[in-house]
Amino acid sequence: MAATPYKQIRASYDDETITVYQAYNRTIASAAVEKQQLDASPAFRTSRMTWIKPSWAWMLYRAGYSYKDPGQERILALKMKHADFIWLLEQGVLSSAGSTSSRSPTAENAPSEVELEGGTSGTTTKMQEQKQKLPGVRIQWDPERTVRLEKLPYRSIQIGIPAALSERWARELVVSIEDVTQRARDLKRVLDERPEVTEQELVEMGLVPVERPFEIPKGSEAAVRLGMVD
Repeated sequence: MAATPYKQIRASYDDETITVYQAYNRTIASAAVEKQQLDASPAFRTSRMTWIKPSWAWMLYRAGYSYKDPGQERILALKMKHADFIWLLEQGVLSSAGSTSSRSPTAENAPSEVELEGGTSGTTTKMQEQKQKLPGVRIQWDPERTVRLEKLPYRSIQIGIPAALSERWARELVVSIEDVTQRARDLKRVLDERPEVTEQELVEMGLVPVERPFEIPKGSEAAVRLGMVD
């Protein structure tokens, strides 16, 4: 089996849509699922950068299976069209934690992405304020994780949607919204109760989605610019 490329987009997708994840507070998540519109709650903010992730395992790591941050205790699976996902990539530029090289000696020590979802997180820092001011779509590559949250030797993509695109993201680019918080919590319970359980068994139980390499169009400048090609 060929080794996983250091920087590769892996996701759950079908012929038309790709799934990405975000974590929100209860108020925002409940309204979003009910109305199938991300900004259905007045608590949703369009004035800040918000990050999406196609990796289920990385979302679990970031959210601590939904238990990490009481301000982001609900995990949503958001489907968007392939064309819109690729469009975001084409607008993207690497953040400080990324690199134009496929292997950056400084990336591992660079500041990690700060979660800036549409709602209120547990803390506000100067780093958050600085990132809110960054123009354009931001791309960051962080170490991929297993569903047990162990670090892997290759990277997972995160896409930062700026405030200028936040309203379009919430109202036009998301085609369906599902609350997958319970799936994350059930997964954590199974892992605790059955340490020997295999990932294939977790897939068969519906707790881990099948994620495949998502290819962007051949010859795309985005692949080179985002460090996916040496």
